[in-house]
Amino acid sequence: MQNQSEFLNVLANLPAEGLSIEDLATVNESTTGFSKTLGMRFTQLTPETVRAELHVSDGHLQITGIVNGGVYSSLAETAGSVAGLIAAKGQVVVGMNCNTDFLAPVSAGVIDLETKIIHAGSSTQLIKIKMYHRGKLVARSTLRTMVLNRPAPAPKKDKFEDFEG
Repeated sequence: MQNQSEFLNVLANLPAEGLSIEDLATVNESTTGFSKTLGMRFTQLTPETVRAELHVSDGHLQITGIVNGGVYSSLAETAGSVAGLIAAKGQVVVGMNCNTDFLAPVSAGVIDLETKIIHAGSSTQLIKIKMYHRGKLVARSTLRTMVLNRPAPAPKKDKFEDFEG
């Protein structure tokens, strides 16, 4: 991907079968910013599913040696937002609220995650994210996003507009 608008265009026009392995590699190689710093890699991008993984490193651990809760929240916000972008056909979405429940500690290995759109409205979305380690559910998040850049609806006639008084 050359830039953000190209990435949004790819997400807005995903084929039903999703991105090929080659296209996923291109997306992952061109990732910048926090996602790159985090080390998250997308493993599946389809109109229905976003899957990703994170290889846990020492940089993801808190002082007690387990993955910091902020890592799970960051994974949820990132993958959930991409699912929201896909559902909104490339319109920009922003997180409004993200709640994460931590169910089991992880100290090494790979965290796999998957998203599911619960509600894809025209102005807000609700997205569920589940995170697994070796097939065991270790965290779950619910992300609410707001869809931006939608054209404003035509003004409705005010029922009191013709009232004279």
